[in-house]
Amino acid sequence: MGALSYRAAKLAALITLAAGCPLATPAFAETSTINSADTAWMIVATALVLMMTIPGLALFYSGMVRKKNVLATMAQSLAAVAVISILWVMFGYSLAFVGDGPWLGTLDRGLLIGMTMDSVNPAAKTIPEALFMLYQMTFAIITVALVAGSVADRMRFSAYLLFAIGWFMFVYVPLAHWVWGGGFLAARGVLDFAGGLVVHLSAGIGGLVAAKVMGRRHGYGSENLSPFDLSLAVMGTGLLWVGWFGFNGGSALAANSRAVMAIISTHLAACAGALTWGAIEWATRRKPSVLGMISGAVAGLGTITPASGFVAPWHGVIIGVVAGIVCFWACTWLKHRFDYDDSLDVFGVHGIGGLTGTLLAGVFAVSAIGGTAGLIEGRPEQVLIQLYGIAVTLAWSGGVTYALLKLVSVFVPLRVSLQQELEGLDISQHGEALQ
Repeated sequence: MGALSYRAAKLAALITLAAGCPLATPAFAETSTINSADTAWMIVATALVLMMTIPGLALFYSGMVRKKNVLATMAQSLAAVAVISILWVMFGYSLAFVGDGPWLGTLDRGLLIGMTMDSVNPAAKTIPEALFMLYQMTFAIITVALVAGSVADRMRFSAYLLFAIGWFMFVYVPLAHWVWGGGFLAARGVLDFAGGLVVHLSAGIGGLVAAKVMGRRHGYGSENLSPFDLSLAVMGTGLLWVGWFGFNGGSALAANSRAVMAIISTHLAACAGALTWGAIEWATRRKPSVLGMISGAVAGLGTITPASGFVAPWHGVIIGVVAGIVCFWACTWLKHRFDYDDSLDVFGVHGIGGLTGTLLAGVFAVSAIGGTAGLIEGRPEQVLIQLYGIAVTLAWSGGVTYALLKLVSVFVPLRVSLQQELEGLDISQHGEALQ
């Protein structure tokens, strides 16, 4: 019995020593906040958002250009995935989401140095930092790819690559930090759940500036520039629609009720946008077009994006109806009034939609869902805060886009020659063509 008591006492001492040993605690401390359900959902959401660019946006855009430019349009989306992914790992993630300076983060995670399997980012403490980095990467990819739609059919591929790199560095990364990474817009209380400012408005105004700088396509206003194959665009819309569940639902950064509410409002806004745009065409042109309905759906999706995690599901219906009306007006009357050739209506759908949705987030925000009250709950100052965020985004994205295009034009012509444009970008830029 004495020997047994001695062994028991010795075992107890060893357990106590191990429990108190400082070398045994860090790994457990790092992993203690990671939740397997949140991690699983965010892996799915990341895949959904990547799907939005390839094949979603690639199909959506290429279905709306002429046959001779289909491959070139797809190539821009594919190139955005490849280029932005590398740049995001090199420095984009670190500057956007590591550090809480008012203007930019730090380079502490450049090339992902210091990131471990168990490390977490303070913005998403229940998922691995590597997954948070990857999820945010997919947002950067699709934002850069969106801009290309405004200059489809006429931009030189080499110029697009240089522009994409510069736009990512000087427009997207700073905006992502200002709004989501602890920058000055976040400090002011600007609401942007999933990218009304960072993604849609920035890409929309960037696209508008690019369209003005590049000039109109040959034959614009006098020739038939109708889409090659709307069935591709419809398939692309479906992929975007489903992918948006990861885009908005995933922005909750957890498998929780807020993610579900965001997904419901997103779906309802898309439905309301498609029906509203179609109804307007039915009333004014006697026929609801397929192009109009898919444009309305994407308008609803883009417009609900900044508000999706702050509003009730039924607000999604209202926001979708507003999106269908306002974006239809922008893509028809406004576009013709100011005579700009935004090839695939990036400004009319994403720019105007992002602006409208960001403003409406300040109107409909419900404190019980997102923790912030808006105008309908007696807090009108949130609308003014949203307007401030809109003004900053318009000025920054528009101004930097203009400067970048002028800089790129010093090194390579922005636009293909007239002969190359007539021949088609598939042949002139890539040496390939659809049969």
